[in-house]
Amino acid sequence: MIRATFIKHILRFISPAGTSRGVLAEKDSWFVKLTDPVDPSITGIGECSILPGLSYDYSGDFESRLESVCRMISRGELPVDAPLPDHPSIRFGLETALRDLRTGGKRLLFSTPFTDGRAGIPTNGLIWMGTKQSMLDQIAEKIEQGFRVIKMKVGALRFEDELEILHSVRGRFDRSDLEIRLDANGAWKPGEALDRLHRLEDFGIHSVEQPIRQGNVAEMSRLCEASPVDIALDEELIGISALRSKRELLESVGPDYIVLKPGLLGGFAFAEEWIGLARELGIGWWITSALESNIGLNAVAQWTASLQITLPQGLGTGHLFFNNIPAPLEMRRDQLWYNPEGHWDLSRII
Repeated sequence: MIRATFIKHILRFISPAGTSRGVLAEKDSWFVKLTDPVDPSITGIGECSILPGLSYDYSGDFESRLESVCRMISRGELPVDAPLPDHPSIRFGLETALRDLRTGGKRLLFSTPFTDGRAGIPTNGLIWMGTKQSMLDQIAEKIEQGFRVIKMKVGALRFEDELEILHSVRGRFDRSDLEIRLDANGAWKPGEALDRLHRLEDFGIHSVEQPIRQGNVAEMSRLCEASPVDIALDEELIGISALRSKRELLESVGPDYIVLKPGLLGGFAFAEEWIGLARELGIGWWITSALESNIGLNAVAQWTASLQITLPQGLGTGHLFFNNIPAPLEMRRDQLWYNPEGHWDLSRII
């Protein structure tokens, strides 16, 4: 019988991470460990990464609920691959750990040119909210590093200041040289969103993620129909597990893109349902990590590499935290690579 345990790990940011929802200095993660019943030396590891105010299963008793799930699995009372629709982050951690266990506990979850070290995954450079100058400095740094797609968090500064930043960037780089994605994290009010989208039209913006807070489905539908800038749904997808409900949302809102965070959506199987619907309805998509450690990032990256991707992804760089888990993930210019000769240091969690 598979034995399930976990360990908590507090990730500490090198620099505070600013979004319209606040500034993060640290975040909690829990590493789920599944031990092979025949060979206890083989352990599969997955990550349950929680974002306060965003994760569907975030609550003060999260750890006790995770403990209960692990206890039931160890007793044979709950299948490791149970859907757990009310616990998407736990489902993601267990799904990753089970796949790792079944492939020998080597953190090689999918066999692709990415895990062979023969192909990288194109990704965008993330620009955190801050002062106007700090954001300009971040953009300059990302461009110097070789990124040709940047994703800029908006919604915390005055909108006029954010327009000035965009004006400065477009003064140096046109759309053919640099793609700009914006992420409002639901910060704009429904009554102001369309005007702001019209004012962004001249800057050649690729898309705006979640311009208004999730749950305003009728208003979001109107925005998607009237906006001169493409709109992507992100937080709007969180908490929806039934396939029928997923279809109803996409058909009623009609977004141009959806942004998929497996750690917040319940894992790869649930995220693949969204992808299947998006392809059927002619909606674009890309995948984004959700501030996981390298355990979660590795899982998301390997899964992403197994899909037929057409756009730059939103995968992390692995360099956000002081105390990340050392892993064979590398950024080379604007692509994330897996080095098969690299080393995993799991001493902090095993």
